Amino acid sequence: MRSTRTDVGTVADLHASATRLTGLDDFGADDYREGMGVLLRAYAKQATLTPDGSRMSRGLVRAALVSRLLSEAAWKQFPEHASVPIVRPVFVTGLPRTGTTALHRLLAADPAHQGLELWLTEAPQPRPPRESWDENPVYAMLRDGYARADPSLLGAHYIAADQVEECWRLLRQSMMSVSFECLAHVPEYSAWLAGQDWTGAYLRHRRNLQLIGLHDRERRWVLKNPSHLFALDALLAAYPDAVVIQTHRAPRTVIASVCSLNARACAGWSPLFRGEVLGRAQVALWSRGLRTFAVDRARHDPAHFIDVDYDDLTSDPQGTVEMIYDRLGAPPPPVATAPPRGPAHRYDLADFGLTAAEVDAAFTGWARPGPRP
Repeated sequence: MRSTRTDVGTVADLHASATRLTGLDDFGADDYREGMGVLLRAYAKQATLTPDGSRMSRGLVRAALVSRLLSEAAWKQFPEHASVPIVRPVFVTGLPRTGTTALHRLLAADPAHQGLELWLTEAPQPRPPRESWDENPVYAMLRDGYARADPSLLGAHYIAADQVEECWRLLRQSMMSVSFECLAHVPEYSAWLAGQDWTGAYLRHRRNLQLIGLHDRERRWVLKNPSHLFALDALLAAYPDAVVIQTHRAPRTVIASVCSLNARACAGWSPLFRGEVLGRAQVALWSRGLRTFAVDRARHDPAHFIDVDYDDLTSDPQGTVEMIYDRLGAPPPPVATAPPRGPAHRYDLADFGLTAAEVDAAFTGWARPGPRP
């Protein structure tokens, strides 16, 4: 039966709900509770959520708690995960809608690599043999749920339970993720997150990779998440030998596209977080992210970084992948094939109260210039 509640909930009742769903009650250390409390206050006081928005936001927070419970239980069940090495992982980052997904999936298609399949970000466990997934009830539930996603949303960002996806769901276990502020008006949480040290979240992220890759320890991890822009120091503290690929595209195109994607993802959740409010929040968020990354990147060894332009990736994906493999010192890659795509995604800055000139100004000095229409 569908819940009739019209609020996101409290810290206590969300924990109780996650325990009922899983039969587990060990959430690990309490380091996530502060962020959870701030987020719930922002939902209650600032987000102006509809009943559907409250239900969906509750689901996002509870999913983080469920994943946290599953990780804690699996770490106990498989203590050998702690000895799994993670050698020179690759992290693809950059502003959203800059080709990060396409590049990630091209790199993850190499049998020598492993990425995070979507269902394993929700239910962390040692990756089972692929042929067994359809018989796994958790996989089947997530597979069927994602198959019912809005086709227009799939056109903007194709997802499936067995497809490699962003690793922000692992960071969400620590209640540290910009995903929350991409889907709701939560300025109190946004301000709190901007002042946090992400190192603990990335150490938990690493431990989850050790768990999920327990049976694939010889394969290189290839991960992707635009929110790594906000936490480069923490990422490199957890993964000192990481290779970070930064993708580049004209911000005016990026912002129009990400606003459209986020508006579709949270349609009907709030009469406030739409149009100009959503647009200006995304400009502020992602211009800060790119500026933060640029400043942090300048302090680290340039050998950590590889730059990829969106136009180069789309015009010559094979050449782009070969360049990356050359920089990695890896054997030549397999032939690059395009990942699946949905219907065309159309977007316009004006729908979000923005102009190209003001978006360009927000990113001046931090973004590579792109082609102008």
